[in-house]
Amino acid sequence: MPLNNLLAKEAILMEIGKYLDFTTSNLDGETNLKIRQALSETAEMQTEKQLSSLSGKIECEGPNRHFNTFVGTLYLNDKRYRLSHLKHFFKMENKISNVEKVTNVQILVLFLLLLAMSLVSCVGAILWNEWVVRRYHFGGFDLLVFIILYHNLIPISLLVTLEIVKYIQAMFINWDEDMHYRGNDVYAMARTSNLNEELGQVKYLFSDKTGTLTCNIMTFKKCTIAGIIYGLSPSIITESCEFNDPRLLYNFESGHPTKDYIKEFLTLLCVCHTVVPERDGNNIIYQASSPDEAALVKGVKNLGFVFTARTPTSVTIEVVSSVLCTCNRKRMSVIVRTPTGNLRLYCKGADTVIYERLSEDSHFMKETLTHLEYFAKDGLRTLCVAYADLSEEEYQQWLIQYKKASTVIQDRMQSLEECYENIEKKFLLLGATAIEDRLQARVPETITTLLKANIRIWVLTGDKQETAINIGNRSNKVLENLDGQATQLAITRHCEALGTQLSKENDLALIIDGETLKYALHSEIKRSFLNLALSCRAVLCCR
Repeated sequence: MPLNNLLAKEAILMEIGKYLDFTTSNLDGETNLKIRQALSETAEMQTEKQLSSLSGKIECEGPNRHFNTFVGTLYLNDKRYRLSHLKHFFKMENKISNVEKVTNVQILVLFLLLLAMSLVSCVGAILWNEWVVRRYHFGGFDLLVFIILYHNLIPISLLVTLEIVKYIQAMFINWDEDMHYRGNDVYAMARTSNLNEELGQVKYLFSDKTGTLTCNIMTFKKCTIAGIIYGLSPSIITESCEFNDPRLLYNFESGHPTKDYIKEFLTLLCVCHTVVPERDGNNIIYQASSPDEAALVKGVKNLGFVFTARTPTSVTIEVVSSVLCTCNRKRMSVIVRTPTGNLRLYCKGADTVIYERLSEDSHFMKETLTHLEYFAKDGLRTLCVAYADLSEEEYQQWLIQYKKASTVIQDRMQSLEECYENIEKKFLLLGATAIEDRLQARVPETITTLLKANIRIWVLTGDKQETAINIGNRSNKVLENLDGQATQLAITRHCEALGTQLSKENDLALIIDGETLKYALHSEIKRSFLNLALSCRAVLCCR
């Protein structure tokens, strides 16, 4: 089919080049470009001549309504390779204010009334000329005359006046010194003159936390390794790192019982990421689509574990480790072959994701949880890190399954997730990291002002519950770690407690975690959950 042929050509072009910019706006709402690595078999094909010599075939998915994704399998020399998502370009819709909509309807009604009055008058003129003046008269000219006579019925000047007023008000927004960022000398910019009238109609504000309420500039602050917390002492501030606890390096160099854990912890942070290093003379500049990954890499760099280079199959730190496979979802895993030939699976992710995959032989679980709660109460972003040793036989069996899952056409993501689940298990916990993402200037004051304006705020955050409660900062209704039946009972109980105040504004904050939200959105209770949420001035969904 022509569409499949077009998609196939685009898919081939997506594989050309060593690294490619890739948009994930359809996944997380972020429009920044993410880096994806090309196939090693096509990475060197960067010219038109090389592309023309490429031969093979592409098996595409069937026609469907999803224009922003593409699933296909590339066959080269009888080998199968998975293909990437296509970049989705979309056209922005025009923004029309409610005032404009009402005005347009009114003008249309007035125009129809003008035509009706003109037609009635024209018919009257024809009858008058035939019955009274007794001469035949063509009414087309009279219709035009009556339209001209009645044209004042449509107040064209009203539209001009409205546009002038809205334009001047937009200028005041652009001149507002309270929204002037003096760091870069940037003022607010009203991209539409209708902005002022739309702002007055806002009732609910839906917001992400990272990059919206925060600066999206991460700094590595603290960590816990093998049950020992580091970063409590006064720190030396450097780029993307405010961590320099001398006890960590002392324990590592002095043969402390946790020395091996420290080495694995720092090695994991050096290897398990998608950061790309760039050389600028003797300096290394880290390019990352995720600022927290860059903060961790820069943090361990200050501790002597320097990430220096990346190729499609290896990363270089103090020694070379071969990267065999990278999996990047809610958690990130990487399988590496160390210089000694050992196979190791490194993984980092949220505590809820890592802890359910830990081995029974894993240590320091209770201590690390205590430290995570301490980090969360400080408003820090936390990630747990763990590892597992793999045998050669186990890896080869999984690799066959992975290659098969990565080239299927139907339900590829589900097949890959099942494949990852088969190997991401029996982890040994190393510890956790804590990163700070500072709030932007005057965010608390802004939220307070919005609440005074009767605007209800709903926020989505990957923070732990303790951080979300601090953000809510008012009487809370907390729904956490509940199953389906418990969620229904809790929502029903809270709704009954509100009584006549249900669906009315109350000085409450509803905090729910992602696992409980899954049950709250079931068809039998989602209406009650909505009523409960509408009864609160703030709603937060946390990790």
